[in-house]
Amino acid sequence: MSENPSPSESAAHAAGLPEPALAAQAVAQVLQPLARLMIGHGLQLPSMLELLKKALVDEAANAYGLHDKASSDTRIALLTGVHRKDVRRLREAPEAVDLATPMVPVAASVVARWISNPHYLNADQTARPLARTPKRGQAGEPDFTTLVAEVSRDVGARAVLDELERLGVVDLQDDGYVVLKANAFVPKEGLGESFHFLAANVSDHLAAAVHNLAPDRSGPLMLEQSAFSLDLSAEQAEQLQTRARQLWAATLQQFLQTATVAEQRSQADQGAKHRVRFGVYFFDALQTQGPGKLSKATIARPNKRKAKS
Repeated sequence: MSENPSPSESAAHAAGLPEPALAAQAVAQVLQPLARLMIGHGLQLPSMLELLKKALVDEAANAYGLHDKASSDTRIALLTGVHRKDVRRLREAPEAVDLATPMVPVAASVVARWISNPHYLNADQTARPLARTPKRGQAGEPDFTTLVAEVSRDVGARAVLDELERLGVVDLQDDGYVVLKANAFVPKEGLGESFHFLAANVSDHLAAAVHNLAPDRSGPLMLEQSAFSLDLSAEQAEQLQTRARQLWAATLQQFLQTATVAEQRSQADQGAKHRVRFGVYFFDALQTQGPGKLSKATIARPNKRKAKS
C-alpha cells in the first residue's frame, strides 16, 4: 500500500495551484532534524535566517526569472518576502568559497569505479587488491595508479591514496598492494567529508520530492520512494537495518556498473550533460504520537508494512 498518492494522482495534484498550507506542514516536519543539526553544531537562528534569505534570493533569481529578462530586486522581494534592501545586499555579495575538499568527489569516484568495473573485481564481485603502481604488480594486472587516472588526471594517485588512507577506506600493505576495506566509500574520519555528503545527499533527495510536487512541474516524476514497518522490537529493527545494508550493497554495485557504461556511451554526445544521484536511507526511532505523526488507527495494525512513493 502507498503512503503517498500514486504517480498519476501526484501528477494531477502537481499541475494545479500552489498549496501554501500543505507546504508549511511539510516544511515544519523537515525542519525538525534540521533544528537538531543546528543545535548540535552551534548554528544559531541569526545565521540560519541569513542562509535562508540567501537561498530564497538565489532560487528566485535562478529558477523563477522571466523569459529573456533578469529578475529585478522588487520581483524577487515579492516572490520571497525578503526585504528589497536585503535582496540587493545578497545579490551583490561575493560568492562564498566552497570549503569542501576537492579530493572528496575524486576519492569517492575512485572507490565507485573500483567496486563496479569488472576489471577491478574478483570472480565473486569483491574488489581486487591493487598494486599501488604498475611496476609493483604483475604484467597485465590492474593497479591503483591506472584506476585513479581513469577517474581524473588532475589529481595524483599518491594524493588520492593518502586521502583514502586518512579516511580509513583503504589499507596500503607492506607488499605494495592497496586493499579496499569496505564495499563503498564510507569515511571513518573527517567531519568535513561527512558534511559534504550530508549536503549533497539530502539536497538531491529533497530536490526530487520538491520537483514531483511543483505546481508547474514539467517532465516525468522522479523516483522518490521508501517503505516502513511498525511495532517492531529493538532486535527486529536491528535485523531490518542489517538486511537493508545488504540490499543496498548489492544494488549499489549493479547501479554503478550500469552507470559506468552510461558514462562511456555519453562521451561522444555533444549535447547538454546531466548528473544523477541514486541513494537509500534507513532510519530507526521509537514510535511516538504527536503532530504530524501516525494516527492511532494506523499504529493499531500490527507490523503493517507500507510503501511510500
